[in-house]
This record gives sequence, C-alpha cells and structure tokens, in this order.
Amino acid sequence: MSRMLLIARREFLAYAKTVGFWLSLLAFPLFAVLGGALPALMKHAEPMRAVAVVDETPAGSGVAEAVRQALAAEQTRADIAALRMAAVPEAGPAGGDRVRQIAERDGFAAGLAALKTEAPRAAEGFKTPRRSFELVKTPADLAAAAPGEARDALARRYVGDDAPKAERLNAVVFLTEAEGKPAARVWAHRATDDVVEDAVREALKGANRSRVFVAGGIDPAVVTQAERFRPEVSVFSPRAVSGGEVSFRDKLPVVVGLAVGFILWSLIITGASILLNSVMEEKSNKILEVLLSSASATEILAGKVLGVALLTLAILLAWGGIGAVGLIAAMPEMARDVGLVLLTDGLFVYFLLFLVGGYLMYAVLFAAIGAFCDTPRDAQTLMGPIMMVLIVPILVMQMAIRTPDAMVVKIMSLIPPFTPFVMAARAPSGPPLIEIVGGLVGMFLFAAVMVWAAGRAFRAGALSDVKLSWKSFIGAVAGR
Repeated sequence: MSRMLLIARREFLAYAKTVGFWLSLLAFPLFAVLGGALPALMKHAEPMRAVAVVDETPAGSGVAEAVRQALAAEQTRADIAALRMAAVPEAGPAGGDRVRQIAERDGFAAGLAALKTEAPRAAEGFKTPRRSFELVKTPADLAAAAPGEARDALARRYVGDDAPKAERLNAVVFLTEAEGKPAARVWAHRATDDVVEDAVREALKGANRSRVFVAGGIDPAVVTQAERFRPEVSVFSPRAVSGGEVSFRDKLPVVVGLAVGFILWSLIITGASILLNSVMEEKSNKILEVLLSSASATEILAGKVLGVALLTLAILLAWGGIGAVGLIAAMPEMARDVGLVLLTDGLFVYFLLFLVGGYLMYAVLFAAIGAFCDTPRDAQTLMGPIMMVLIVPILVMQMAIRTPDAMVVKIMSLIPPFTPFVMAARAPSGPPLIEIVGGLVGMFLFAAVMVWAAGRAFRAGALSDVKLSWKSFIGAVAGR
C-alpha cells in the first residue's frame, strides 16, 4: 500500500510541478471565455458599411421606402435585443423580457429607461450595439446616371479600391422589379460579404408581403401593425418548479447536464491521455523496468491511476472554482440557480460517481495500451478506434437536451462505455431512478472488468517487448 501511494505521489507531482500543466489547466476556461467573447469582439470589430440605395422601380411603387423602413426596423430590433441581453445578468431572464416588451411597445428610449429600472448597473455601461451598415445619401452622379451599363460602371467605381476613401461605398443597392415583384442588384466591395445582401433580401420579402396585402384591400396601417406584432407564448408543465408556468429555471437543468457531460468527457479523456503518455514514456526510457524491480505491476498501475486521478480532481476543482467565481461575479442569480440544480435530487453526487466510473474505465485501458508502446505511433493502432467510439456520446448528449427520453438516448445511457457522459446529460431531466441506478451499477461492473483485464494487459506489456496490436493486446488479457 505504501509503495502504491509513493507511486501516486510521484505521478501527481511529476505533472503538478510543470509549467505546462498549469498552462493547460487554464486553457479550458480561457478558451471557454474566448468562445463566448470572440463573436461579440468580431461583431464589434466589423466595419460600418456605407450603403447607397438607388431606386429603379416604377414611380409610385413604394418599394424603396418600404425597404428603407424594413432596414431601419431590423436595426431597431437589434438594439432592443441588446437591451434585453444587458438586463439578463442582473435582472434575470424575466427582467430582460420586461425590458424587451417595453422597448417594443413604446420605443428604444422607453426600453433604455426600463433597463435603468430593472438593471441599474448594466444601464450605466450600456452602449448601443455597433450597426452592421448605414444607409448614406446616394452620390449625385450615381443617382442621375441612366439605368444600364453607365450606372453599373459608376457603382463599380464607388465600391472599388480605386475610389477615394472619402467617397468609397461598401455596397450599392439597385432596387428593381422582376415579373412585377420587388428585386434588387447589389454591388458589394467584397464578394464574400453577404451582410447587405441578406438584409436587402429580408427587406424585399417584407415589401412584397405588404404589397400583396394592400392589393387585397387591406389598410397599410393594419399591415404595419401586423408586422410589428410579437406574440407572447406561455408554456406550462406539471413538472415545472412552480407547478404551472415553465420558466428559465426549469430549462436550466438540461443545460447544466449537457455542460457537465462535456466537462466529464474532457476530464476523463485528459486524465486517461496523461496516464497513457506517462506509461509510454516510462516504458521507452526503461523506467518501468526499474519500478517493477521494487513494486508489483498491480501496485504500479494502481499508483499511477490514483496519482492521475488526484491530478484530474485538481483540474476539476480549478475549473469549478474559476467557473463559479466568474458566474457569481457576472450573473449572481444564474449562479444561485445552477447551485440549486446541482444540489437537487443528488445530482452532484451522481456527477461525481459518473466521473469516478468513467475515469476508471478509460484510465486503466489507456495505461494498459501505454505499457505496450514505445512511441506515440505505436499507440495509434488502438487509439484511433477508441477515439471514434468516444465521439458517439458527444453526438448523443446533444440529443439528450431536447429529447432525454428518446429510446436511442435511453439505450446509449445504459451502455457502460457511454454511461458517464450520456447519463450525466440525462440525469437533470428526471429519468426514472431505476435507470440511473442501473446505469451506475452497469458502469461500475464494467469498470471492474476493465480493471481486471487492463491489469493483466499492463503486466504483460510492462514485462515484454511485444509490439502493440489487437492480437497481442487481447492475448495479454486472455493470459496467452
């Protein structure tokens, strides 16, 4: 026992003392933050596109004005969405919805006043989101040019690189008609920039819809009012926390379950990979042979598994601590709700059990593979198929967030190699207790079998120079 603990201590310190370990430890939360921040940063870094609109439709068609109004309305919707998102961290989803409703009913200024009431701190630093494009006055020569090649040549010049910077446009939109319906030609500065194209397409859809309604004898004011309507839909469920109306708190458990499933997958694969590389390195450097002279193969395997388990636990505590502090600082109400979810119905205990069972299954397997390998190339023989198998629960977990009771999700959650990940994603949705207990029992029974089989393979691989292959690995497990 003392030798096993010494090996575990050595294994833990061998990685915990390295700078690379701490850098990799911080990499996951760093990339998680960047993953959420990068889209906003990229949106903010986008240039404001100067767009000129040239009306080539028949006089009195009203297409140009309808398109301009639709583009302005789209910008207003983006501003209102930004108001709601600003309110959510401080006032919660319900507060954000109240701000949005007031802004949609009474205008952006009223929504901003509501934000100051619902989330004063957020209102202090609120800034109107950067707009993707701005409608500018059409150059006089472009507006006066005759439709056709002459006007297109001018548009080409204004959006080209040769135009003076002060006069350059990002896009020129020619509003036309095709077969009696609104259409457009868009000259863009960049061929790959489709922001203006998409906005114009949606605006033309709205203009055509309004035209059809008016042609049917419907008052334009009625059409405008119908376009502005945003239905309020309330969802009720007997399984809601309140016993009636479904709130964000009711949807949070499945989100937490999916997040925990991904975190467990990352932790288990990280720990098992560390173990594989450690055993493989010691095998190639003959260190494993030295260890075998003073400890049994079982003690070495158990010590290594325990040492890397402590390392994995340190990673979990670091990730959990960073995530908790960040969530409490940014969204205190959501942090409280996440804590309640984890403490409800023993979910936190289940998650720990799934982590232990999953780690045992894969850690001993990877250690046994490492005992047969001298180089990473040798490990690829078995690692390729194993990693392909490990992709399966990632796909199934995404199904579990919407349909946790789907038959394929149920079956996959009860197959031991997939149980730690899929059942972790399912557990918050309240599956029958018998399924959770059955999954845990099956997982630990399979883990026990894996420990036995991997122990035999590790002992055979550590004491021989046989190259890794499916035949040699299965032969070692079978004792041949």
